[in-house]
Amino acid sequence: MERTELSKLLRSTGCAEVRNGFTFLCDPAWGANERAAVASLQQSKIENQKSIIDDGWLCVPTGGTSGGVRFARHDERTLTAAVEGFCAHFGLEQVNAVGVLPPHHVSGLMARVRCAATGGEYLAAEWKTIEAGRRPVLAAANWVISLVPTQLQRLLLSPDAVVWLRGFRVIFVGGGPVWPELADAAARAGLPVSLSYGMTETAAMVTALRPVEFLAGDRSSGTALPHARLALDPEGVINVTGESVFRGYFPDEFPTRQFVTEDLGRIDEHGRLHVLGRRDAVIITGGEKVQPAEVEAALRASGEFSDVGVVGLPDPEWGQTVVACYPAGEKQPDQARLTEALAGLSAFKRPKRYLPVADWSRNAQGKLNRAALLAAARQQVKVEG
Repeated sequence: MERTELSKLLRSTGCAEVRNGFTFLCDPAWGANERAAVASLQQSKIENQKSIIDDGWLCVPTGGTSGGVRFARHDERTLTAAVEGFCAHFGLEQVNAVGVLPPHHVSGLMARVRCAATGGEYLAAEWKTIEAGRRPVLAAANWVISLVPTQLQRLLLSPDAVVWLRGFRVIFVGGGPVWPELADAAARAGLPVSLSYGMTETAAMVTALRPVEFLAGDRSSGTALPHARLALDPEGVINVTGESVFRGYFPDEFPTRQFVTEDLGRIDEHGRLHVLGRRDAVIITGGEKVQPAEVEAALRASGEFSDVGVVGLPDPEWGQTVVACYPAGEKQPDQARLTEALAGLSAFKRPKRYLPVADWSRNAQGKLNRAALLAAARQQVKVEG
């Protein structure tokens, strides 16, 4: 994809701001503090400005859910590499996409870029409209859609929506962990789901499960796409190299093509990636490490929660104690069902407390804001005394 073509596409989104030769994708919903921080960043003085404009002029926001907005620098070459790898992995010459994610989000951006680069059709759609039953007709072939797990869960409740979803070539589900019961329900419905792994810094997915593998029972994040290579360091942290890896965070330069993520994983004997959770979300209780994602999956399996998040709160004896949070206003979970669901976990991994939280924090892409959830849980415990 040529730079002029990509620039035209970005301008059409309505969220692109050009500053000193760089194009920034900005979220219209940002508040005053975020806008001020972005404006300050945009005015940064750069020694080798021409050099990094040539090698990373497109700035895609990342990191907002962890407290501060950063921009990952991409260009037409990183995005083109991602598109080519995507098409080769799924055997697609042309991509048609129904888009419910915003263009400033990397998944929403790449859906648009894939369509434009392959001569396909991109159809923007409002999630509330789709949920209400007014869904676009899929006239052509090779349609794809990206959903967050809660969106998939809601559509599975409607027989008409299930029929509509079966018309897609691929349904990408990401933005948060897919719990086993949801995955199994999607498979029983015959949905062509793909579980994948990727991020803003890698121009979206670098591994993906093909629908036929998902329907056969595989629940990994799939194998690496042709343009990407994955490796694990001695601690199990996922490292990504390849042509789609970003050029660095604005305004810094970045000398390598390797990105060290904050995620822990394992790669099985078939080359499939299994994401175990975030390194910075690990709870250490009594010297034992607990991955919140593992506990959350078991809690969702109980059927007692519409949503749940596990955090570690300070404990004078154990260092941290495992606490399960859920949206306030819901019924108290049934302890017998929780005990059954958690029976397969070691005792130190089981929550010692269940806390209803009023200010539930998931962003538009369905990602749990763990920092905000932890702050809310700490404040609630403090108030309760």
